[in-house]
Amino acid sequence: MAELESLETAAEHERILREIESTDTACIGPTLRSVYDGEEHGRFMEKLEARIRNHDREIEKMCNFHYQGFVDSITELLKVRGEAQKLKNQVTDTNRKLQNEGKELIIAMEELKQCRLQQRNISATVDKLMLCLPVLEMYSKLREQMKSKRHYPALKTLEHLEHTYLPQVSHYRFCKIMVDNIPKLREEIKEVSMSDLKDFLESIRKHSDKIGETAMKQAQQQRNLDNIVSQHPRISGGKKSKKEVCASSDLEVKTTSPMSEQDSGILDVEDEDEDEEVPGAQDLVDFSPVYRCLHIYSVLGARETFENYYRKQRRKQARLVLQPPSNMHETLDGYRKYFNQIVGFFVVEDHILHTTQGLVNRAYIDELWEMALSKTIAALRTHSSYCSDPSLVLDLKNLIVLFADTLQGYGFPVNQLFDMLLEIQDQYSETLLKKWTGVFRNILDSDNYSPIPVTNEEMYKKIVGQFPFQDAELEKQPFPKKFPFSEFVPKVYNQIKEFIYACLKFSEDLHLSSTEVDDMIRKSTNLLLTRTLSNCLQNVIKRKNVGLTELVQIIINTTHLEKSCKFLEEFITNITNVLPETVHTTKLYGTTTFKDARHAAEEEIYTNLNQKIDQFLQLADYDWMAMEPGSKASDYLVDLIGFLRSTFAVFTHLPGDVDVHSTMSGKVAQTACMSACKHLSTSLMQLLLEAEVRQLTLGALQQFNLDVEECER
Repeated sequence: MAELESLETAAEHERILREIESTDTACIGPTLRSVYDGEEHGRFMEKLEARIRNHDREIEKMCNFHYQGFVDSITELLKVRGEAQKLKNQVTDTNRKLQNEGKELIIAMEELKQCRLQQRNISATVDKLMLCLPVLEMYSKLREQMKSKRHYPALKTLEHLEHTYLPQVSHYRFCKIMVDNIPKLREEIKEVSMSDLKDFLESIRKHSDKIGETAMKQAQQQRNLDNIVSQHPRISGGKKSKKEVCASSDLEVKTTSPMSEQDSGILDVEDEDEDEEVPGAQDLVDFSPVYRCLHIYSVLGARETFENYYRKQRRKQARLVLQPPSNMHETLDGYRKYFNQIVGFFVVEDHILHTTQGLVNRAYIDELWEMALSKTIAALRTHSSYCSDPSLVLDLKNLIVLFADTLQGYGFPVNQLFDMLLEIQDQYSETLLKKWTGVFRNILDSDNYSPIPVTNEEMYKKIVGQFPFQDAELEKQPFPKKFPFSEFVPKVYNQIKEFIYACLKFSEDLHLSSTEVDDMIRKSTNLLLTRTLSNCLQNVIKRKNVGLTELVQIIINTTHLEKSCKFLEEFITNITNVLPETVHTTKLYGTTTFKDARHAAEEEIYTNLNQKIDQFLQLADYDWMAMEPGSKASDYLVDLIGFLRSTFAVFTHLPGDVDVHSTMSGKVAQTACMSACKHLSTSLMQLLLEAEVRQLTLGALQQFNLDVEECER
């Protein structure tokens, strides 16, 4: 048992020794600990020492075996040490030389290092600047555009700057400043463009007059050109000037009307040739502020705000334009300026409508036009009512027609204006009637109420050319000779024709049919005859100082004027091309007018004769108590009969057409004689039957009978 234990102990110690020999020194602690944990560490120490001795013996054997080689190695090593020392010295010397030589290289390398660093920094800086330069260039471009007031390009530049360039360099401080300034720049562009728009609105408000004047000139030129084309459809040569056109048209209707000097109105305000081009609204007005502002507000998302502002301001301007000056009715220039401003306003709006998308629309334009039309018509009705000059009314009509044609050319409905012109036409007729009242009065007051004497053929033809008179007997008579009527007959006849011309002038360019023009002329002419001329004739007939000779001449004159009515009918038919047989054609009432005047003159003759008889009878001084009659008729009665004899001689010595005038004067004389005799007999009877005559003698009755017999003779 003990032997077994000793064998196990020996085996364990052997294992530990092998483990010590093969184990790393750092890990030998646990092995030794196991030795000291056992009880046989003394024996282990013995084993350990025995093993050490074995290893020493082996080392010694090995050293003895290799000793000669060791010595040789030491010898060689000593030799190598000398060589190594030499080599060391050479290396040290070489190193010293290398160090000395390398100092410049090191300095150069340091410099190269710094250059490379600077190069790298410069390259990085250039790269960064290449990113920043476009931003700075765009910002500089933005400032330049704003300085030159190119706001829309500036806004586009701002958009590129904000969305394209600044995001690439957003970490730089100056870029952050730019980003912060962008809203301010937008607001600045917005304010400046709005300021430009306000300047534009103020400018077109001031220059609407010029714009409208230009537009109306264009319409006038177009109308003149249309007239030339319509009158000369096959013309192939050059153009005529406006003056030539007017001259050629004047050949057709050549008059000496009181209207003829001033009947052109607006048509002749300019003397420019047709070839001269009148600039359009787009040539007179720079619309770019509107377009710029519209684009800017559209880009900024505030287009609706801009549209509302523009329309609101233009409505205000429209109200100002449509407010007529208080003295507009005094001159044609007042009306012309008023129309020019209205036309200028709507020409601008029409241009805006067709050159912008939605800034103004057709509904907005129509609304403004309806307002303008109502206010314009109301103003014209008010102011035209103050006008008493037919020339001014005619010029106003021409101006209104041109105004309507101009706006119609831009697509505005103008039917209400032409309807209003029909109202002004009635006023025009009234002013004409007032004017012709003065004309007729002057003619009648200046007439000598004597037959017109002619001493040669030229004078005769002149009178016949002025008045439609034909008398074969008078033509056969030698010169000098006399027409049966006085000067007021051809003068009145010509003035009636001039009145018809004046009425016709107003109907031009009113788009009326021939029947409507004919009806208008005939109605106005009837008013002239039945009211104006009739009143003038009645006033002349009723004058206190008119004599029997004048009254007889008036009867003769009215008879000839009555016969001329058929020629007036033909005259109207020729200028209107409407036959008198046409249904609804108004007839002239001239025959009635002149008949009434003639009857009034006859009555005035009878009345004047009776008044003269009464004056003579007032001289009667009968002595109702006389015992003996006188030897002759009373002196007053003799004078009365002498007056009547000389008076009736006027009727029997009337010149002219024997068949007509002797019959007419004979009838008037017969009637006057009967009236005078009847009145004389009645008055003589009244003398006998007066209440003051209470008694009379036979001698007084015989004297009275003598006077009656004188009357019978």
